[in-house]
Amino acid sequence: MLSMFVLLQTPAGVNSGTQGEISLSFFDLALKGGWIMIPIFLLSVAAVYIFFERYFAIRKASVTDVNFMNRIREYIHEDKIDAALALCRSQNTPVARMIEKGIQRIGRPLPDVNAAIENVGNLEISKLEESLPFLATIAGGAPMLGFLGTVLGMIRAFYDMSMAGNNIDVGLLSNGIYTAMVTTVAGLIVGIFAYFGYNYLVARIEKVVFNLEANTNEFMDLLYEPVS
Repeated sequence: MLSMFVLLQTPAGVNSGTQGEISLSFFDLALKGGWIMIPIFLLSVAAVYIFFERYFAIRKASVTDVNFMNRIREYIHEDKIDAALALCRSQNTPVARMIEKGIQRIGRPLPDVNAAIENVGNLEISKLEESLPFLATIAGGAPMLGFLGTVLGMIRAFYDMSMAGNNIDVGLLSNGIYTAMVTTVAGLIVGIFAYFGYNYLVARIEKVVFNLEANTNEFMDLLYEPVS
């Protein structure tokens, strides 16, 4: 179980002179952050869900058959268009859907074929980038919520000081300081995770785009080859 420990010294008046260790669970510490921990927690759940959902979607899109284009080349050379289309439809990948669209346009001007393939590719990339803007928003918004909690906590601490007059002690200020520190840490943790997660997914998508472009160029080269 995830827990955090806070070491507190016993009061000076205790004769034993020993130190007591008080266990403070992660949940109890989060509660000390106040109500602003609720939106930070919701953002953390959303960030984790978006990251793993997009990760598996991108990984699935990255899987390609190394012999796919070779088989497409053979079918087209043998004028087996239906077999080439059937091969594309048997593979649920962006590359297969792009090549399928290109095969369906065979016989039209090559610029039209290339434009049709690029349109499908843009749609596929758009699907992969779905929800990434929200993850980027979390990366910037969570730390801001944490800093808002910091300001609210300090306001609470100064308010408690003003109301206490001359009877000020550490216990009186602890609630406001807890709110300030806990929300700051929580917001930064969520923001850092979302930031690195977003950039990692973007890098993975760029690799998919490179693969799509390479297969598109290979298919167009195939169409430009002279008929033997």
